[in-house]
Amino acid sequence: MAKFIFLHVAMLLGGTSAFAPSITQQTTSDSSLSMSITDNDRRSFLSKAAGVTGGLSFLLQQTPQSAQALGFPGAGGSLAKANAKLKGLGVPQMDKLPDGFSPLVEIYGKGRNRDPLLVSFVHPFDWVVTIPSQDTNGEDGTIQAGQYAKGDTATFYYDEPAGKVDNIIEQTKDFFQKELIRAISQKGDNVYQNFKVTKIEPKVVNEQGYMTVDFRYDLLTGAGFEVERRGVASVTSTGKGVQVLWCASTRQRYNKSTESSLREMADSFRVYSDGLDAQRIVYVEKEY
Repeated sequence: MAKFIFLHVAMLLGGTSAFAPSITQQTTSDSSLSMSITDNDRRSFLSKAAGVTGGLSFLLQQTPQSAQALGFPGAGGSLAKANAKLKGLGVPQMDKLPDGFSPLVEIYGKGRNRDPLLVSFVHPFDWVVTIPSQDTNGEDGTIQAGQYAKGDTATFYYDEPAGKVDNIIEQTKDFFQKELIRAISQKGDNVYQNFKVTKIEPKVVNEQGYMTVDFRYDLLTGAGFEVERRGVASVTSTGKGVQVLWCASTRQRYNKSTESSLREMADSFRVYSDGLDAQRIVYVEKEY
């Protein structure tokens, strides 16, 4: 923990960006740092840092939100900014932001080849976010957040061919198993085996049905290895099809540390399709 904070204080004093990939690279080289940084170096450094930041004890007391004020981008995210965007698009705002999480509010379908959907969910603040790319042919890709080096991901999937399902929470376990298989197998059917939905639980938010789905499968890697994965998804249907946010990690990490975070993300997932005309989207995107 002390080494981790040492790195962040160093970035703060040196003006280095604390964007997630940089954090990952620095923390993975922790063993080499421990060899080159002596206890005297740490004490000397933290003594100097205290005059700038208020010292190590001050950093330990910071919430993710106040850490953002120290220059750690994404730490705690900007709930106010996310809610301003949601309000501008005429949909319900987020009530709260869990500790250590950032909000993600993004339009899926800005390109002419897709119908727009407003997608929102929370994710751990140090995860890297990927959004669809735009070119002259339209839009490609999806909305995703992840800590990819560790195999932790949350991915949005839109199944338009499935069509609108009015009674999504009344569907069978088999329906959700088929939807999740489609979601994880977009790169081919040969990337997984032994897929199974283990539990489904319905909920209604703002008169829209969502089904929380627990699942597991074995990922088949290009190197010939099998990786056991566990996850939690949230499935809903609005607009012209079915929408899924599936959140997964390795079985070992799921059992040890990630289950609660994956459930937090799935539980926060919201999708809206009404009132998203192009002019309004452009206006809100410029404002926020």
